[in-house]
Amino acid sequence: MAGRDLRLLIDFGSTFTKLVVVDLDQEEMIQRYQAPSTVGKDITIGLKQVLAQAREEIGFKDLPKEALLACSSAAGGLRMISIGLVPSMSCEAGNRAALGAGAKVVRCFSYELTLLDIAEIEDISPDIILLAGGTDGGNKKVILHNAERLAQSSCRAPIVVAGNKNAQDEIRAAFNPSGRLITLAQNVMPDIGTLNVDSCREVIRQIFISHITRAKGIDRAKQIIHEVIMPTPAAVLKAAQLLADGIDGEEGLGELLVIDVGGATTDVYSIAKGYPTHSGAMSKGLPEPYAKRTVEGDLGVRHNMDTLLEYARMLRGENEDLFDDIKPKFATLSKLPENDLEFKFDHLLATVAVDIAGERHCGKTKMMAGPFGEVMVLEGKDLSGVNCVIGTGGPLVFARDPVSILQKILFQSNSPHVLRPKEAKLYLDQKYALYAMGLLGHTEPRRALRIMKKNLIPIS
Repeated sequence: MAGRDLRLLIDFGSTFTKLVVVDLDQEEMIQRYQAPSTVGKDITIGLKQVLAQAREEIGFKDLPKEALLACSSAAGGLRMISIGLVPSMSCEAGNRAALGAGAKVVRCFSYELTLLDIAEIEDISPDIILLAGGTDGGNKKVILHNAERLAQSSCRAPIVVAGNKNAQDEIRAAFNPSGRLITLAQNVMPDIGTLNVDSCREVIRQIFISHITRAKGIDRAKQIIHEVIMPTPAAVLKAAQLLADGIDGEEGLGELLVIDVGGATTDVYSIAKGYPTHSGAMSKGLPEPYAKRTVEGDLGVRHNMDTLLEYARMLRGENEDLFDDIKPKFATLSKLPENDLEFKFDHLLATVAVDIAGERHCGKTKMMAGPFGEVMVLEGKDLSGVNCVIGTGGPLVFARDPVSILQKILFQSNSPHVLRPKEAKLYLDQKYALYAMGLLGHTEPRRALRIMKKNLIPIS
C-alpha cells in the first residue's frame, strides 16, 4: 500500500456514514464502507468505524488530512426558508437557488412578512434564510420591509440576501444593529424572466462550510478529516453535471437524470435543457435550470413509511396491512432488509418513491385556450429525450431487483402528459460513486469523470 495516492471520500448521511476509498494513480474505487450514522451523539463514532474497516481491509496507515474530504446531509440536511416578492417569480427563483445548493426548502414566504410569519420562522428555526425579491432597480419596498422584520426577530440563522441590488445598502443598515450574519449575493432574478442562481448557490455552500457544520456538531470530524466541503446533494449535482457534460478531452454521457432514494428524502436531479419536444408546444413560467434538483421530503423510505404505504394503497391497491409486523423494525433508520418479506417491503417503498418523485420532477403538458384555439403548454422540463437514468441510494443499491424500481421513473402510457424519459438506459450507482466523485471533482475533475464512467453499472 506504500506510495499509493489515496483519497478517502466521506458522506455523513441521515442513515449511514459512508466511505469510498479511491486510488488516484489507478483511477479506481478500491472499496466502499458504511456504518450507522452517529450525528445524534458524536459524529466521529461512525466515522472512526468506517475508517477502521478500511484500514483493516486495505492496509493503509496514517494519511494526511487533505486526503479525507466529506459532504453531509445528516441531522436533517441544510434546512432553508426562502422569502421572495411573489410566489411565481422571485420566490420561485430563490427556491431553485436553494435546491441547487443542496438545501431542503422547508417553507417559502412571499409578499410582506407578517408578525405571524415571523413567529412561524422562529418556530421552524431554519439553518439559513434566503431573502430575495425585486428585480434590479425595481420594487424595494417589500424586501426592505422583510429585512427589517427579520432583523427584529429572535431567529439567529445566517441570512443570504439575493434580491434587488439597489436595496442592498439599506438592507445592510437594517441588520447592522442586530449583529446578524448577512451575506450579499447577486440577485437571483435581476430582470423579469431571467434567473441568476450561481452566485447565491456558492454563498450558501460557503455558509454551510463555515457555520452550519459547526452548529450541527459535524465540525468535530475536523480532528480527523480535512473539512466538510458541501452538502451531499450539492456533491451529487456537481457529479451529475460533470458526468453529463464531460470535460475537455473526456466525453460525458449526455443529458441525464439521477434519482437518489434515501431514508429521509428522495432527490431527483436532471442535467438537461428540457426544451419542448412536442411541435407547437409553448413553455410557461420561469426558465428551467439546466442543472436542476428537486427534493421530496415526504418520500423518505424510513422517515415516511406510512405516507409511502398510503400512496401504494391509493395508486396500486397494495395491502399495507401485510407489513404491520415489520414496520416497527424499519423505524430504525439504519435497518436493512434481511428476509423475503422485508425485501418486498423495501422494494415497495422505493418503487413508490421513485414513481412519485419522478412525476413531480418532470415537466407536464396541458391544453390551454389561446387566441386562435387550443395550444399545448409545457410547465417544467421536457425530459422525454433524456437517454440516461442513474439510480443511487441504499434502497436501490441493496435491492434484489433495482431494474423494476428504477423503471418507474420512465414514461408511462397511462399518463402521457408527464414528460418522463422514453428510451433511457438505466444505470446503478452501486458503489456510491456520485457523491464521492462530486467531492473529488473539486480538485480532480478528469479523474472523477473517468472513475464514474468505470463504476456506474448498466442494468438495462
